[in-house]
Amino acid sequence: MQETAIPESIFAETIQPNQSTRNWRDVIQDYVELTKPRIIVLLLITTAGAMWIASEGKVDAFLMFITVLGGAIASASANAINCLYDRDIDAKMERTSWRPIPSGRIQPRDALIFAIALAIISFILLTVYANLLAASLAMSGIATYVGVYTIWLKRSSTQNIVIGGAAGAIPPLVGWAAVTGELSWAAWALFAIIFVWTPPHFWALALMIRDEYAKVGVPMLPVVKGTEVTANQILLYTLLMVPVSLLLVYPCNVMGLVYALSAIGLGGAFIYKANQLLKEPSDRMVARSVFKYSILYLALLCIAMGVDSLPAAHISGDQAIALLQTTIAVIKP
Repeated sequence: MQETAIPESIFAETIQPNQSTRNWRDVIQDYVELTKPRIIVLLLITTAGAMWIASEGKVDAFLMFITVLGGAIASASANAINCLYDRDIDAKMERTSWRPIPSGRIQPRDALIFAIALAIISFILLTVYANLLAASLAMSGIATYVGVYTIWLKRSSTQNIVIGGAAGAIPPLVGWAAVTGELSWAAWALFAIIFVWTPPHFWALALMIRDEYAKVGVPMLPVVKGTEVTANQILLYTLLMVPVSLLLVYPCNVMGLVYALSAIGLGGAFIYKANQLLKEPSDRMVARSVFKYSILYLALLCIAMGVDSLPAAHISGDQAIALLQTTIAVIKP
């Protein structure tokens, strides 16, 4: 396995672009890009979904705003540090060479100060307006993404996204803790859903850009094990994801029939797409389709959680099981 050199100094300067044509709007845009805002949006959906469930659809609007804002700022901090640490390989990959640090639009020292400031702001906001548990969980998310995934595993193991991906499963815990001040089994079920969802989501992307990862020596699964093994792993995790998503129905009993049917339907479509990828593991267009659907799947699953929590739509897990048993009894010869 080819090894990629770790940046010699976190403060090493990059080549400065021509600053004469840059105004304050350009600078702000660069710092926003440093936080990878598109990734943050998906994480915030899971945070909001957890808060909605924990409050049984009666979440305080201000608490929702503060928690989502604090979570967004924490995620932005983690992403900025990731961009800082990975600037050497980002500069060599077509997909990331435009990022503010490798392109020289933001200097490493400035990026580090920015990331630290974001983490402090997030911790203060969540501690003051939510609670210490939510704030601590947000900080653990930063530590996991930076320490476990970015620094430890990304450049050394094919399991980088499996283990390090736990960072992306922490936002629902933050949301749950903000509402209840504790972590119930339902909160950990939400964590498990995102944890199991992450590998098929990210490996589909890795299949699309496997040549770029190979060029910089990052041992993503498609680079080390090949496309067929990766497609097989995507299908296995997707098959596991369906029963895991139903833990909220039983035994946690916080979701009902509307969510259960949605989870089964959305999961079934995910399995179908993963199976199509297994038939054509080297087809980047099929991998792209799986990647895009994985994003849609998570968003729609969270929407289903919200709809199911509405009083008019909610049927508890026990009621859903009883209804299913009754239906089977009626149609059984």
